[in-house]
Amino acid sequence: MAAIDLNADLGETVGGMPTADDEAMFAVISSASIACGGHAGDAVSMRDAVARAERFGVAVGAHPSYPDRENFGRIAVAIDPADLAAAVAEQLEALRLAGADLRYVKPHGALYHAVIRDRAQADAVARVVADFAAVVGRPLPLLGLPGEITAAAASVGLPFMHEGFLDRGYLPDGSLVPRSLPGALLDDPEQVAARAVRLAREGVVEAIDGALVTAGAASLCVHGDSPAAVDMARAVRAALDDAGVEVRTPW
Repeated sequence: MAAIDLNADLGETVGGMPTADDEAMFAVISSASIACGGHAGDAVSMRDAVARAERFGVAVGAHPSYPDRENFGRIAVAIDPADLAAAVAEQLEALRLAGADLRYVKPHGALYHAVIRDRAQADAVARVVADFAAVVGRPLPLLGLPGEITAAAASVGLPFMHEGFLDRGYLPDGSLVPRSLPGALLDDPEQVAARAVRLAREGVVEAIDGALVTAGAASLCVHGDSPAAVDMARAVRAALDDAGVEVRTPW
């Protein structure tokens, strides 16, 4: 039987207010990337997310970002690698102290994209995660799109897992359409569900120009903070189940 992980970025409270229907999302996913204070989230939201994960049998990953709550971590930041490492380490520790049994790490937003092309930032993130993995006593795979972070992870002995996006547009080179451009966001549950099945079965996704991009994803992401997030996640889960694709965590 084919199998795939289904993840969502959750616990993203801002000013104590949730940006997603976490309760509904946790019910259909297998992994949750939890905001740990850099772009969103706080001690209460982290504890709540950890409790939900335990209740629904969902694996917990850390979702660290640039320390930039003002812009929700979606703006590129010129930051010294040492300062970046310190910020990521603080976020991982905050989630651990909230009771998380961490299984993987997925950078958020602008940092996610920066480590694809910036080796210095990629190395900073990978070293911190490797150090943290030694503390928790298990490998902590890095989840993302391939690039400099792939080599950085390998250099410190970390597994790297490729991610596929269900509700984001793809460019022909395999990168994501910037959020500022048309075609960046998808919100049709049927379209997103069909994409999920194709990614799980064939390992390909259609770019905005119609070209097929090889993704080879181990985990598929549907963002929790989009207006149609719950409908899309439920449609994806139902479509995968109907196609005989088991939704399970690889961590």
